[in-house]
Amino acid sequence: MASTYTPLGVEKMATGENAGTWGTKTNTNLEIIEQISGGYKVQTLNTDGAGANTTALVASDGSTGATMASRVIILGAVSAQAITGNKIVTLPVLTENFYLIKNSTSGAYTVQIKAASGSGATVTWATGEKDWRILYFDGVATNTGVYDTGFGTGNVTLTGTQTLTNKTLTAPKIGTSILDTGGNELFLLTATGSAVNELTYANAAASGDPSFTATGGSTNIGITLAAKGTGVIQLTSSMNPTISTTGKTLMFGF
Repeated sequence: MASTYTPLGVEKMATGENAGTWGTKTNTNLEIIEQISGGYKVQTLNTDGAGANTTALVASDGSTGATMASRVIILGAVSAQAITGNKIVTLPVLTENFYLIKNSTSGAYTVQIKAASGSGATVTWATGEKDWRILYFDGVATNTGVYDTGFGTGNVTLTGTQTLTNKTLTAPKIGTSILDTGGNELFLLTATGSAVNELTYANAAASGDPSFTATGGSTNIGITLAAKGTGVIQLTSSMNPTISTTGKTLMFGF
């Protein structure tokens, strides 16, 4: 019986086979296993203008060096490979494994990871995403899917500059300011020790009026609007001429 091979290319020798070369083949098998447990592989992507935008990663049965048999893969080049179109990188079906993969390309193009055949799940780096991801290949027969585990740096990091889209923030703690898209101060925030009062902003349904309301633990709470220096507080829209104090003190200063 001839040897068979695992999805990563490890040779499974039949009983009594390879007399005199068993040691060499065993050493190669161990080196293949070492590939998947340490080190990294740089994989240049196809870039010719004839439409060959797919790079196939395949096993190298009984020998070392296959990109798909490395745990850590850098797609493109260490210093970024310029690409001129959207790229696809495929792995063999029936390959159950996980990888740390970086999109190290430059240019406003996508890079997609998928199985060599079938309609399983895929993972795509968008045009502006040049980061690391931890991906899992499920190895399902002839329809292998690839999944982003969510542990890559494509997610929010402590020091990264990232744009959040369609995210819900529940009671976030914001430091001293809120900036606009140009990085300039839009609102400054001052924290008061043991604060119990605050402003509540409410939107409104059709024909309703949005509102700012003083709320909190105290019973009687005002709202202070203070201009700076000789600046003034302006109401630029038309006003209802009727002013009702409803028991409150109304003060005008001139």
